[in-house]
Amino acid sequence: MATRTHQPPPLSLSSDSDTDSEGNSGGVETLRHGDLSDSIFKSYIQITGRSSPDLSKIQSFLTSSRSGALSCLICLERIRPSDPTWSCTSGCFAVFHLICIQSWARQASDLSASRATARLSADLFPAAAAKAIEDAAWHCPKCRFEYSKALIPKAYFCFCGKLQDPPRDPWILPHSCGEICNRPLKNNCGHYCLLLCHPGPCPSCPKLVQARCFCGSVEDVQRCGFKKFSCKNVCSKLLDCGIHRCSETCHDGPCPPCQARSVYRCQCGEIEEERECCDRVFRCEVPCGRVLGCGKHACSKGCHSGECGQCPLQGRRTCPCGKRVYEGMACDVSVPLCGATCDKMLSCGFHRCPERCHRGQCIETCRTVVIKGCRCGSLKKEVPCYQDLACERKCQKVRDCGRHACKRRCCDGDCPPCSEVCGKRLRCKNHKCPSPCHRGPCAPCPVMVTISCSCGETHFEVPCGTETEQKPPKCSKLCHITPLCKHGSDCKPHRCHYGACPPCRLLCEEEFPCGHKCKLRCHGPKPPPNPEFTLKPKKRKSNHQAEDTPGSPCSPCSELLWRSCVGQHIGTERMMVCSARKKFSCENLCGNLLPCGNHYCTKTCHALMSQFLTSVQNERGESCEDCHLPCAKERRPKCPHPCPSPCHPGECAPCKVLIKRSCHCGSMVHVFECMYFNSLSEKEQMTIRSCGGPCHRKLPNCTHLCPETCHPGQCPSPDKCSKKVTVRCGCQTLKKEWLCHDVQAAYLNVSCDPKDVSKNQFGLGLLPCNSECKSKVKVVDSELQLRKPKVVEKEPHVEKHVPKRRKRRERVQEVQQISRLQKIISTTWRLLLYFTLLMVLIAVTYYGYKGLLWLSDWMNEVEEKRERRRYPQI
Repeated sequence: MATRTHQPPPLSLSSDSDTDSEGNSGGVETLRHGDLSDSIFKSYIQITGRSSPDLSKIQSFLTSSRSGALSCLICLERIRPSDPTWSCTSGCFAVFHLICIQSWARQASDLSASRATARLSADLFPAAAAKAIEDAAWHCPKCRFEYSKALIPKAYFCFCGKLQDPPRDPWILPHSCGEICNRPLKNNCGHYCLLLCHPGPCPSCPKLVQARCFCGSVEDVQRCGFKKFSCKNVCSKLLDCGIHRCSETCHDGPCPPCQARSVYRCQCGEIEEERECCDRVFRCEVPCGRVLGCGKHACSKGCHSGECGQCPLQGRRTCPCGKRVYEGMACDVSVPLCGATCDKMLSCGFHRCPERCHRGQCIETCRTVVIKGCRCGSLKKEVPCYQDLACERKCQKVRDCGRHACKRRCCDGDCPPCSEVCGKRLRCKNHKCPSPCHRGPCAPCPVMVTISCSCGETHFEVPCGTETEQKPPKCSKLCHITPLCKHGSDCKPHRCHYGACPPCRLLCEEEFPCGHKCKLRCHGPKPPPNPEFTLKPKKRKSNHQAEDTPGSPCSPCSELLWRSCVGQHIGTERMMVCSARKKFSCENLCGNLLPCGNHYCTKTCHALMSQFLTSVQNERGESCEDCHLPCAKERRPKCPHPCPSPCHPGECAPCKVLIKRSCHCGSMVHVFECMYFNSLSEKEQMTIRSCGGPCHRKLPNCTHLCPETCHPGQCPSPDKCSKKVTVRCGCQTLKKEWLCHDVQAAYLNVSCDPKDVSKNQFGLGLLPCNSECKSKVKVVDSELQLRKPKVVEKEPHVEKHVPKRRKRRERVQEVQQISRLQKIISTTWRLLLYFTLLMVLIAVTYYGYKGLLWLSDWMNEVEEKRERRRYPQI
């Protein structure tokens, strides 16, 4: 970026610039003295502890020197470190080639001398012409400071002027002696510059001295160059009025006029006004009007203080022309006219007033007719004295510029300087000379071009015309453009620059839908670039602003991964590129668990419906086959009955099958729901199976039943049966009643187990027979023989032979009878089903949902009544 300005802006000490990359003789020196500010300013900063704005001129020179931008304003060529130079010491401190400034100074002084001798004829005024030649001056090409002819530089000196022809040293500043400057500092403080030999003005004195503030009330230690300071307190100096004191903050220079307001009288004392103290002495508009000492006239002065004085008409008086004097004339009497010619000198300075003595002013214009010649001497004529005579002849003499004729009417020969603008194209080739038309070469272009970095923090100035060879300085500031990619906070900061920012070097790491991250360099959006470096200013400012560069989308995912088949089978994976992956079938059995949760799919490998929901729209999933097998799960609690439902997931429904369980004694059968009975503990099952009645089981050692309530297990104390048993003798003639346990004991005494005795023989033979028993036995035996029936021998049964066809026909008839019975039963069930559906439709039509519920309750009640009739014990 290049801008043109007439005054250089202040430069920062931290600025940096680009080094000259072109081949030149000072290239090595440029690299070596690339940063000499530390060594040059070292002594100054050691004393002050900080930098100073006064060092900006030196820093500007260092910046221009580092960038190769130091150019001569006269020839517009680059000043190399080996070129002899001269620098202006007045105010601009510009650096020129020694040869260029010598030629410039000679030409300027010779032109000034020729102009002086042209105005002063050497023949008429030889001394004045010789002095004008000696006093011929020349001016600095940049600041136009005037130097005498004696100050034309004749030798090459360093910046401080101590060393002539300073040698080239790559380790010190070019054109410098490398020693301490030691020039007297400004304001004649008595101290000397502490910097090394340097260009530009010396900085303010850094010495510490005792100094008083502007008001003189505070004394403090200050830098000598800044010893004038304000204590920030109230000034309190006595003002000019001698009454009030200054109320301003401690300031430099005289105190302002007193602004205190009060009521004051005018000089005559007639009027009072409220005025500021600085205007307390004033005059009113009322005339004085007091009677003078003569007692006849009043004071004609305005408002004034003191006495009015004597009457001006008293004493010695003269006539208006001053030729006749009157003594002792009263002041109220007018002085008579003398009647002589006035004879006062007129305004022309040559003639006198021809009128008689008169009061008032003489005529303003002298009307005496005289012979006058024009300025150029070509015309003479009688004209009134007050008129100037000028002919119509135009001067054809060439002016001092040597280019234009005078063309002034009736010129006296001393032609004025040319008033035309020079308008020649300057050596910068960008501007025209704005000076009045002149002889010799035009002054260098006064415009300085500022070449700055993109942000404008680092810049240097070069003469106009040399900017085309310059490069933008390197800026140490960071680029202010915020990256637009997602790595904005992580990007490495870069320096100020022209054009587009460098691309982000970090990895994109944008996450793909597949879960992988992009491994390419960041290709996100880019901020609008800075304008490119240019030296040509735009004629029209474009309103079009640079737009952001949108980022490019990530390329397809290139990760290699193993892809399973659509059925997710182990050992069938294939290596694929993530973005080009596709589904495939391994031709094995699916093997996925069916929705029932008990069996596995037997189809060929296929994509599941759950995968289809998350896949691409053009892919179709296939559901596994439906399970039609019966449920084979083991019920909980454990139950011998199979689940009547088809194969299903989860637990089976509670078993509602009715099971029969006899009581412990076997006299009653209980009907239970399988789920209810199996959910009970073993103890509870035993308890619920009891019928609550007598046991009714035969005791093991006798023929009696157990007297206990229905109970599980063996009957208790079978050998202590207390039932009465009829005991007989062997012939059954004698009989007695014993207790059952005594009968068992009797059997045991004869080594006979009561269990082996049948019911009919229990208790028989335990009593001994007597004499009566034997006779009775014989009678009984004879009667028994008579009662025996005669045995008739039966003939053996002979089976009749039946033909096979007859047997087959009989079997078919039996099957037909069974089929007829089945048809009757099925017809009956169909009629019952139709009747039920008819009832449902009637209930829904007339009663709606409530009728349907009523019908369902009625059918449940009928079923419950039927079950109760079949199983009354539930």
